[in-house]
Amino acid sequence: MRIIFAGTPPFAAAALNALADAGHDIALVLTQPDRPAGRGMKLTPSAVKQAALARGLPVSQPVSLKSPEAQAELRAVAADVMVVAAYGLILPQAVLDLPRLGCLNIHASLLPRWRGAAPIQRAILAGDAETGITIMQMDAGLDTGAMLSKSVVPIRDDDTAASLHDVLAAAGASAIVAALAHDATRVPVAQDEAQATYAAKLSKDEALLDWRQPADVLARAVRAYHPAPGAWTLLDGAPLKVWAAKAVSNAGEPGTVLRADAEGLVVACGGGALVLREIQPAGGKRMRADAFLAGRPVAPGTRLGH
Repeated sequence: MRIIFAGTPPFAAAALNALADAGHDIALVLTQPDRPAGRGMKLTPSAVKQAALARGLPVSQPVSLKSPEAQAELRAVAADVMVVAAYGLILPQAVLDLPRLGCLNIHASLLPRWRGAAPIQRAILAGDAETGITIMQMDAGLDTGAMLSKSVVPIRDDDTAASLHDVLAAAGASAIVAALAHDATRVPVAQDEAQATYAAKLSKDEALLDWRQPADVLARAVRAYHPAPGAWTLLDGAPLKVWAAKAVSNAGEPGTVLRADAEGLVVACGGGALVLREIQPAGGKRMRADAFLAGRPVAPGTRLGH
């Protein structure tokens, strides 16, 4: 099948590689313009661009798909279908209508649950037992199109957004290859609007741990915000990032350090307590909590947060 592929991060690169390996004709790859990254803020190509160049595929990086020039480039390809995965640009109706079979999206949730920008993190935050991949026929709405297939992925108790992302990227790659292989036999199913939920974009401010919440909620937050934006709190007024934590049974004034020992920093919550096992002080390296405490003791009774 002749395909235009549109995507940017590693999640999308997995699908691009799978489609190419399946023998499809990737006529054009769309991805976001190179962005500054790393300590030197050097312009860096996206994961999709790197994958495309490694395979010798043509790449285009328009800043928008609304211009006549960008649309003319896509029209000239005469693609059967456009596959979209975490691209980051809005597809106007004129673009949605260009391919013979329309545009298909690889979405990292079981739609209509968790439409929007952060479905992986929101599923963990909510305590969902499962998530998955939906292959969707795109329309002008935000993840509102009819569904071609769903693939269920369980959420493990120790899953972070990073680990779940990798599982879903592989599932998405397999799902889009299967969807294109059975395109003629699949009947799109409309989403149930009454069941829709929205996965809003993440912010650093929301990743600040609120010690008034129950410990199990905060443990999910640590996993959901790993690796970005990163759960954090304040210790003596300075940011302290929390990379790994576990909910335990204990009690005390929320935000108060109950113990600081080889197990880690045990902090009282609105219900139970959270053991901070891996942390990162401002300007420092990520480390085990016991290693941090060896160089900077924290007395029981110390308050974390504002």
